[in-house]
Parts: sequence; C-alpha cells; structure tokens
Amino acid sequence: MRTVDATPRLALIIGSTRPTRYADKPADWLLRHAMSRSDVRLDKLDLRDFDLPLFAETASNLHMPSQDARVLAWQDAVRQYDGFVFVVAEYNHSITGALKNALDQAYVEWVRKPFSALGYGSVGGARAIEHLRGIAVELQMVPSKFTTHICGSDFFKVHPFGENAPINAIESALKPSVDAMLDDLVWWARALNTFRETA
Repeated sequence: MRTVDATPRLALIIGSTRPTRYADKPADWLLRHAMSRSDVRLDKLDLRDFDLPLFAETASNLHMPSQDARVLAWQDAVRQYDGFVFVVAEYNHSITGALKNALDQAYVEWVRKPFSALGYGSVGGARAIEHLRGIAVELQMVPSKFTTHICGSDFFKVHPFGENAPINAIESALKPSVDAMLDDLVWWARALNTFRETA
C-alpha cells in the first residue's frame, strides 16, 4: 500500500500517433522540467507504443473484463499511475481519434484520478482540451483547473512551420502554468490516493 506522502506517479500520455506529429517536442520539455521537481515522478506513455484496435469489446471494463491482449496491456500500463497529463493536439476542434479510442479502452483504471493537459496549436488546443474534460469526467476522473497552452506567437516560434526554435525559447511563458498544473496534480493525487486506498 502507498503511503500518503509517497511521491505521486503521473503518466504523460502523448495523444497523437501521426508520423509528423509535433507532440514530442513539448512532451520532452515537460518531462525534463518535471525531473527538476522532487515531489512528482512523470513517465511517458506514447500511444504509438500500444497497438490498440478500435474499441470492439462487448462492453467497457467497468461492466465486464476486456478480452483483447492489446487492450489489457494498455489497461495494465495506465493502472499503475496516480494521475495523468495528456499532450493534446487539436484536430477539427477536438482531440485526436487515437486519444479518444485510448480513453475508451479503459475505465476502472481512470476512476478517481486527477488529470490535466498540455495543448498546442493556434489556440493552444483549448477546444480539444474542453472536449477532453467532458470525456474524462464521464470516466470519473478529476479535472485540474490548471492547463498549459502553447498558442499564438509562442506556438509559431517553436513549431517547424514557424521559427522551429527550441521550447526553451518560450520557457518563461510556459513555466508558471506548468508548475501550477503539476502542483495541483500532486495535491489531488495524494488526496485521492488516500481515499482510494481506504474505500
């Protein structure tokens, strides 16, 4: 059993599998930034590493166990974490199909765990993150108020279609929101761990 003050383990879930995705650049920066903190452990879960089929189970694993070995492997990977940060690309005002499918392929592994998101794009993935919030609340996850958005001139400064500068070039703009996000996730993870273990 984990203790109340154990270091929370969070998963950074990269929500795009597109070969030319941009997600790796901000994800790698966020992982490095989290390593400078002593109160959280952040690991990467890349959807490219999971050969998830489109959802075809008889029902959600809230109601009956999943059968596909690939789905079970994904559930096993998610289960060990105390909370989540999703790296969110915005496709047509919403999250990617790959991320929606990954969310659907688990249920009990998400319940009563906190989440937040880092979004990017011309409006910082804001519309996609709003969709993500609705989906995640239905999965009984706990949303953090704080999110991080790479948008506008900052986005075009670091994106290959713009200046392609390193994320460090906009780090001063990102760090306040990233630290607020991680602070909140650590608080919620510790609180929810306590209640999940006594439930």
